[in-house]
Amino acid sequence: MVEMGLPRFRADQISKQVFERLEFDPLAWTDIPAGQRVELGDEFLPDLLTEVRQISCDDGETVKSLWRLFDGALVESVLMRYPKRVTMCISSQAGCGMNCPFCATGQAGLTRNLSTAEIVMQVAAGARLLASEKVAGGPGRVGNVVFMGMGEPLANYASVVAATRRLIADPPEGLGLSGRGITISTVGLAPRIRQLAGEGLPVTLALSLHAPDDELRDELVPINNRWPIDEVLDAAWEYADRTHRRVSIEYALIRDINDQPWRADRLASLLRGHLVHVNLIPLNPTPGSKWTASDPDVQDEFVRRLEVGGIAVTVRDTRGREIDGACGQLAASPS
Repeated sequence: MVEMGLPRFRADQISKQVFERLEFDPLAWTDIPAGQRVELGDEFLPDLLTEVRQISCDDGETVKSLWRLFDGALVESVLMRYPKRVTMCISSQAGCGMNCPFCATGQAGLTRNLSTAEIVMQVAAGARLLASEKVAGGPGRVGNVVFMGMGEPLANYASVVAATRRLIADPPEGLGLSGRGITISTVGLAPRIRQLAGEGLPVTLALSLHAPDDELRDELVPINNRWPIDEVLDAAWEYADRTHRRVSIEYALIRDINDQPWRADRLASLLRGHLVHVNLIPLNPTPGSKWTASDPDVQDEFVRRLEVGGIAVTVRDTRGREIDGACGQLAASPS
């Protein structure tokens, strides 16, 4: 700012416009001289995200946005309104390099990491959409953010941590979200889980486990060949011990693949005695996939066995499935 021959307080004015007023159009920054608005906007608020398409379902309460980044890369985010909260699912990478075979994002491969600003602006755009009353249910506020969109968050560690700090910083430095409302997911990058435990962030760790045995997990989550289940869970328990935050275990139920009763029992034995909760996810369909969701009675038995084993478990809803906006479905297809 000083290098441009402008007073330092201009930076505070821009931050207030973006993070407090959710105003992204420099021409509307009325507290800044009209002759400086375009120049400052070009310098400090470039067009990071350009909306390509927006589609909705659930009577307008679930909205998926396709964004084009400055270099043409595509990412998606999903806003979901529930009776008492609004959750945003955001992307940390364009594509994903983890190659999980049941995930549409993983099958597309990795294009690149997102910058801190590209991550934060997904949430800011969602907040602006809510404030503009363009989401069914009237105006609202983003209360929860889950890094469960495109990409492996801990493979883009620096940007994800920096973005999280910006999300929880009080305005005008950030969006003022509660850290307890933010979830960072991972397929199991054990060293990064341990590093995250030392960041002092009060966020939830979600571990995408999907199998309780290495033989199957090697196939479903290929990074398991590098960091097997015991090592990943040890890192997760360290995270829980250091942060006093409950770890969320994500488990996509796949018919005849990982839904056997003995696997439920084995999962319970792995998790028992730890600060943990299981999210069971009925597998969402993806183009060309050979797998499908477990039958309801099989799912119910899996839940029963976990509960008998002393494990808290929830079956996650399938919000956004009709618009390919649910877990594992984001592919950022331009058509």
